[in-house]
Amino acid sequence: MGFPVTVIPFSHALRERTWTSHGQSEGATFMHDLMSGKGTREDYIALVVQHYFIYEALEEAADAMAGDEIAGRFITPQLTRMPALQADLEFLLGEDWRSVSAPLPTTTRYVHRIKAVADWSGGFIAHHYTRYLGDLSGGQHISKIMQKRFGFDTNGIGFYLFDQIADPKDFKDTYREQLDAVAWDDAERERVIDEVLTAYRLNTELFQDLSAAKAAAA
Repeated sequence: MGFPVTVIPFSHALRERTWTSHGQSEGATFMHDLMSGKGTREDYIALVVQHYFIYEALEEAADAMAGDEIAGRFITPQLTRMPALQADLEFLLGEDWRSVSAPLPTTTRYVHRIKAVADWSGGFIAHHYTRYLGDLSGGQHISKIMQKRFGFDTNGIGFYLFDQIADPKDFKDTYREQLDAVAWDDAERERVIDEVLTAYRLNTELFQDLSAAKAAAA
């Protein structure tokens, strides 16, 4: 009699296969400086500006994919970040924030990549998972540090305040259960994992761009 085969849930495999890239992104010098107190208010604002362009592309893709049989399961207004980002930038830069905001080279590549996979449910979900679950996981910690460092109340950090999600842990658990329930074959799962790795790489390169832009302006 053979031994039972243990099937690893996709969400576990995804986390294990991308954990190193996730850590590299979180440990990038720009974010380390910002979180450790070496970064400035201007550094934080520069990051918010880049988030605006990334989430503009991601949430446009979400609107387009809302009716998709697979992707539609993951799309919810509870995660929408654009109104908060616009309010944050108006607070941080003033009413004319659009005229002084521009994407960095990696942000442009990031946006192009999101748009390139926006009609593929697995690719869309890869970027959706990477961005939203990452922000939901780290947002509470980041917002508290920014409040302490720069004297913000809720203005300027609205992006990190998922006020429509009562229990982030329950939400993330449900999200991962939805990932496990998708009937992707092994080849498609590999494609999704590869796309998550691409998203993490672009995020790390964005932090490198932010550091380079800061050095050039010094």
